[in-house]
Amino acid sequence: MKGVILGIAPEARLVDLTHEVPPQDVRAGAFLLRGAVPYFPLGTIHLAVVDPGVGGARRALIVATRSALYVAPDNGLLSLVAPPSEIVGIWDVSQSTHRLRKVSRTFHGRDVFAPIAARLVLRAPPVSLGRAVRSMVRLPESRPKRNGGRTIGEVLWVDRFGNLITNIAAADLPRTSGRRTPTARPHGSGRTGSFRTRPLSVTIGDAVLPLLAAYSDLAPGHALALVNSADLVEIAVNQGSAATHFALGPGARVVVTRG
Repeated sequence: MKGVILGIAPEARLVDLTHEVPPQDVRAGAFLLRGAVPYFPLGTIHLAVVDPGVGGARRALIVATRSALYVAPDNGLLSLVAPPSEIVGIWDVSQSTHRLRKVSRTFHGRDVFAPIAARLVLRAPPVSLGRAVRSMVRLPESRPKRNGGRTIGEVLWVDRFGNLITNIAAADLPRTSGRRTPTARPHGSGRTGSFRTRPLSVTIGDAVLPLLAAYSDLAPGHALALVNSADLVEIAVNQGSAATHFALGPGARVVVTRG
């Protein structure tokens, strides 16, 4: 794919976001895009390929938003980075004349998406690369629910450290009195020390965890919850893997409780 892009647009600057998306996991790809896209310059062209439907009936798209251009399969991969309110245009490039001359049935990343992205680097208008369409496929929304003093969500993603990332954002947390995210400090010995919990606790499986500020608020090997760099509640084990510790993954139920 890089060779194709550089062959068409030699001045392109290529940045790999990740190659760690589990095979065929469109939802995980959408989640990772949402976490990274806001930190790229305005006008960036994002080429994203998680494509279990390659060679089938799914469309290949260019999607333009107010801040970026995307080239991706039409399978929901762009659901979280291209909300309807931000979209300014969608084009179907499945049969674009700017594809490679020979298009395989198994590697559209190289033969379709890469040459289209390269033409965008050369400032070709999307309308010259495909036909305008009105909509794109979207993944079913996974939003937390509030029930009294509880917020109920689920694990969306397991990162390479084994942290369990949920769909519960900081703004979804049950309201607390006093400071919104009070701190907690370990006391006693470093091995078994007691600690003062926050007003919020997080339940996953049979475990009830404190919501703390940082991994280091507990001794290594202990499980906790925190609000991570994406502003989402995360289940972690300090210097360990929460996925292994709890034997849980995407879809696991998570409940944040006040008090």
